[in-house]
Amino acid sequence: QVTLVESGGGLVQPGGSLRLSCVPSGSISSIKYVGWHRRAPAKERELVAQMTDGGSTIYADSVKDRFTISRDYAKNTVYLQMNNLRPEDTAVYYCNIYRSANKGWTLYSNDYWGQGTQVTVAS
Repeated sequence: QVTLVESGGGLVQPGGSLRLSCVPSGSISSIKYVGWHRRAPAKERELVAQMTDGGSTIYADSVKDRFTISRDYAKNTVYLQMNNLRPEDTAVYYCNIYRSANKGWTLYSNDYWGQGTQVTVAS
């Protein structure tokens, strides 16, 4: 069973930057999209950024122009570069990888999630 290992979280002052990394423990084929979600205290989990296998990206309005999702295919790593962090960005951040493939008439899919990494923005 493949797991996702996130790293890069921590405590940062407002206006600071962090880069989160997500590395699968094994090979994942037929990836359709990769993404980052977050859950702040007492709030629902929300999508922060997502990138399709074709390279298209979407971002939550609250992080546009501050966060950037990227993939390093050689290192098999997904990143989330977070700049100009705000206290409201404080949350546990989760990496997500979705894959699917057709075999005959059957669609096989897997939705992988990491354990989460804490990001705290405070002065």
